Formats: sequence, C-alpha cells, structure tokens
Amino acid sequence: MKLNYKRTILVGFAFFLICTFWNAYDTIIPKILTDKFGMTQANSGIIMALDNVLALFMLPLFGTLSDKCRHRLGRRTPFILYGTIVAAVMLVALSFVDGQQLKNIGAVAKIDDAASLEALYDAEKDSTLQTPDGEKFVLADKFSKAEFAAITSQKADPATGKTVKNELYSNYVVPARQHYAHEVTRANPRTLILFIAVLLIILIAMATFRSPAVALMPDVTMKPLRSKANAIINLMGTAGGIMVLILGYVFATGAVKNSLMSYTKFFGLVAAIMLIALVVFRLTVDEPRFVREMEEESAKYDLDEATPEEMAKGETRKLTKGEFTSLILILASVVFWFMGYNAVTSKYSVYAGNVLSLDYNSTLLVANAAAIVSYIPVGLVASKIGRKKTILIGIGFLALSFFIASFLREGSSAMLMNCMFVGKYTGFYYTASMAAQTFTPYFSGALMDKVGMTALFPYATVFVVLAAFTMAFVKHGDSKPIPAKSKLEALDVGD
Repeated sequence: MKLNYKRTILVGFAFFLICTFWNAYDTIIPKILTDKFGMTQANSGIIMALDNVLALFMLPLFGTLSDKCRHRLGRRTPFILYGTIVAAVMLVALSFVDGQQLKNIGAVAKIDDAASLEALYDAEKDSTLQTPDGEKFVLADKFSKAEFAAITSQKADPATGKTVKNELYSNYVVPARQHYAHEVTRANPRTLILFIAVLLIILIAMATFRSPAVALMPDVTMKPLRSKANAIINLMGTAGGIMVLILGYVFATGAVKNSLMSYTKFFGLVAAIMLIALVVFRLTVDEPRFVREMEEESAKYDLDEATPEEMAKGETRKLTKGEFTSLILILASVVFWFMGYNAVTSKYSVYAGNVLSLDYNSTLLVANAAAIVSYIPVGLVASKIGRKKTILIGIGFLALSFFIASFLREGSSAMLMNCMFVGKYTGFYYTASMAAQTFTPYFSGALMDKVGMTALFPYATVFVVLAAFTMAFVKHGDSKPIPAKSKLEALDVGD
C-alpha cells in the first residue's frame, strides 16, 4: 500500500489555485477599498467578510451538489473547472473597475507630484482627518499649501543616508487622500457598486468549488493514505500563496509609492497562474478513472468505505454533560482565535504600509516559509504531548507575537516583525470559524477607525488570550495520536 505522490500533487493543483486567489484577495482588496475608494476600516471589513458570509451556506450547498453530481468528468471536476474560469475572468474584469476608480480620483492620484498635492490640499484643507495613530487634525492647521505640496513619500535618513518613508506623508497626506477618495465615491457611487458586484461574482464562483476541491482528495485516495495525501495538498496550497507573495514582491505592491498603482497586470498574472494550474489539473486528473482505481485498491485491501447512512448511525450517541461542555469550550476557542487571527490577516497589508512602513509581502513570505518548516516539528510534538497542550503552546506563541507586534512602529527591526509571524463536529468547527471570520473584519476595523490603526494587534492579542482561557478548561476530546509513520504525515493539519 503506497501513496501515488504524482497523482496527489496533480490533484493538489486545485487547492494550489484556490490559495493563489485567496492570498491575492486578502492582501490587495483591503488596499483598494481604503486607498482608492476611501472606505473606513470598518466598512472595508464588511466587504472583506463577504466571502465568509457566503461560505456559511454555499460551502455545504455545493459540497452536497457535488456529492450528487453525475457528470462525465466526475463529481468534483466540473465545479472546479467552471468555477475557476469564471473567477479568473472576473478577477481581470475587477482590475479594470479598479482602474476606473483610479481615474475618478486622478486629480490627486499622483504620488510625490506637487500639482497633485496642491489639488488635494485645496479639496481637503478644512476637513477633520485622523492619523494612523488616531490623532485628529485639520489640514490647514498643520500645513500651508506650499508646505503640503513639498511632502514626499520618501526621504533620506540623516543618520544613515538611506531612503525611508516620510512620516508626514503617512500621517497627513494618506488620510487626506483617502478622505478625498471617500468624497469622490460618495458623489459618484456607481464605480463602487460595480466593484462590489464583480467581487461578489468572484466570491460566489470561488465558493462553488472550494468544497468539491477539498473533497476530491479523499475520493481518489485510500483511507489509510489520506493523512500523507492531505500533507501534500497543504503544501500545494502553501506554494500557491507563496507564488502570489513573490509576485507582489516583484510588483512592489506593498511599497508606499505604489499604494495607488493599477492592479491590471498583477491581477492578470494571478488569473493566468490560476488558469495554468487549472489546465495542468484538467489535462492530468481523470477523476472517474482515479475513483475507480481507488475503489479497486480499497477492495483489494478489504478497506470498505462507510456509506453516509452508516456514518450517521455511528453518531447517534448523545454526548455526556462533560463532553458537551468541552465541545462548547472548543468552539468558543475556535471563535476567539479566529477573531484575533483573521483580524490581522484581513488588515495586515494596510497596516504594514501605514504603521510599520514595511512591504507586507516580505513578512508574509517569512510566515509561509515558517509554516512549512514548522509542520513537521509541530506534528511530532502533538504526537508526544497531545493535541490540547500543543494547541495551548501554539496559542501562547501567537498571543505573545501579537502582543509584541502591538508595540512595533516605523523604524522597528524588520527582523523582529518577521519573527512575529513566525464529520458533524467538523461542520461545527467550520461554522464557528466562519462566524468569527465574518464578524472580526468589521469589529477590528471599527476599533481601528475609533482609536487608530495601532489598535489592530492589541485587539488580536485579547481574543487569542481568550482562546487560551477557554481551551484550558477543555476536559474531553484530547488524545495522543499514533505517531506518524513518516515525517510527511506530520504535515497533515486537516484531519
């Protein structure tokens, strides 16, 4: 009994293209909403939560529909094929809508241009604005028109001679430009409406095949080998995310000078990567044949798969009071740590540029690399001390990282920031996590609007600490899993 690694990698291209999209979505869309449409952090959080709202009912729906599908290409492949094509095409269309909004604010959109800054000053000199740290100010009280027009996004550090971000630009020019974009959008909301409509189509398209893509691996892999196969799938997803971050690094999407860049080429390349992955998947993955071969191999080894009806009968035992309490505490922990973690992932690309003066691509690349490196040791630790203790240790590291990150500002060590990044019960888990990810972008955004962007990491720290508190009282459900037969199995984090 041996895992077909080549086949698993090819099946993993579906997860690869999914993660490619989500990494681009989580890093770029918040910047467009705040920089070009002038949205508050709270309102942009509402838009960022749309995918999770859709996921709450669309993932189970299309998972069930794919179960019942009898297409010649298989149960899962048609959803992956058509969903990816629609999402990729509409992603390119979204870039053109983004370009239209850039034209709408064109009078003030040229960074480091004196005429653009003069136009911005004339429009916003009497407006009450807010710095990233929450300080309220009126532009005309801070600068004359000539002084404002002379502000550049970068300056030379007198001590080192190196080029660094100008804090005057991030504290005063950026809020003024975002307020201008907000006023332009309010006066002519059609572009924003079109942007949200296209984005909604993309999110629906992605939701139609996320569950089928996840379900495909078990369909074509014998049960004893699924842990190893899931590890391969996780690595493929991480590879997709890393590719987008490298692309962002090449395009310098996190640079201050590019905060109002056109994303047409970037989104076009992301869509191309998705379609190339889809072509590889379609040309190499014969789902009906793979399923038949899996069933034949399972029969050979006398590995009968339980039917849904049989699985349902096995879950009729009622939970004891202690088990039910532990279930509630586990779900509460899931809610709390996703409230903290997703707040950071949905806002970090904006936070990194405005507060830290860092390219978010570099820190997120480190985070993805660290994830790959840590899979094996974390799996080995869990096999020795149990899942509960391992989770509590992980939550502790996450809380400490967020707490330290709360004090980091422009000029702080970039290396230190990088270090900070280093069945039905499954249904309950996803419901809890999706619910948390639905609300937290808005709640964290509203807090950032109220007291400043620096509230992001304290907010995340509080909820992660709450997750540790509830998890500490869990008394049931923990186990010391059988040690993985190979180091690869330690990368399986989805069982």
